[in-house]
Amino acid sequence: MPYLKVNDINLYYERHGQGEPVLFIHGLGSSTRDWEYQLDYFKARYQMLLIDLRGHGKSDKPDHPYTIAQFTSDTAKLIQAFFPQGVHVVGHSLGGMVAFQLGVDYPELVKTLTIVNSAPAVIFPSFKAQIYFLLRAFDVRLFGMHHLSTQLAKALLPKPEQAALRETFVQRWCENDPKAYRNALRAFRGWTVMHRIPSILCPTLVIAAENDYTEVSFKQLYVRLMPNAKLVVIKDSRHLTIIDQAELFNQTVGEFLKENPLPIR
Repeated sequence: MPYLKVNDINLYYERHGQGEPVLFIHGLGSSTRDWEYQLDYFKARYQMLLIDLRGHGKSDKPDHPYTIAQFTSDTAKLIQAFFPQGVHVVGHSLGGMVAFQLGVDYPELVKTLTIVNSAPAVIFPSFKAQIYFLLRAFDVRLFGMHHLSTQLAKALLPKPEQAALRETFVQRWCENDPKAYRNALRAFRGWTVMHRIPSILCPTLVIAAENDYTEVSFKQLYVRLMPNAKLVVIKDSRHLTIIDQAELFNQTVGEFLKENPLPIR
């Protein structure tokens, strides 16, 4: 299996296809596997670079609290190892946070940004939502990954016809190391780069699910702070847009990348 040694850990990655490089960064509790509905579409058009963030999937899981800056440093070193001239970056949820941090800390590595159901700061739409999120760590500690994943699957994939997707979601989440998951959760505490996003000059696509955790209005707010950003709202979608509206997501991102090709060198 392909690994790269970065910052004293073994970081798992995959490469698929040929052409302009596109880095895909997964969300919390996820892994390279959860881009499966993007694989065929993008590998036929681009060179996909998929990673497992530290604490996730097949990457090492050191037992200490993680930070967004740490996830970002790992990711930047991976880009520098294979594509030092820069890549398109697609980040979902936690991966979107890492993508934002890449955009402000390593602008030379980021040629375009696609942010999916994420934000440049951890802001909860209500006190109830904040408590619910913070209680995840206690839920995992007391009841294990299966209990949490079952509740999340019902909330994120609620339709009867999504039963198979819910089953896969629970199965994969149960494979998460509980300590590593709690360590990753700690990265969310107080994180923000909101004040720095006006410095992100590359073309940026923000994809917002109609029924995501945070309101579309919040995405509209931060998009206005970015000089070269646009917002696309995906109807009838929740937080897992890459799964519940995969075809429309792929087409939307594909059109954006086609409109913003990497410079020929």
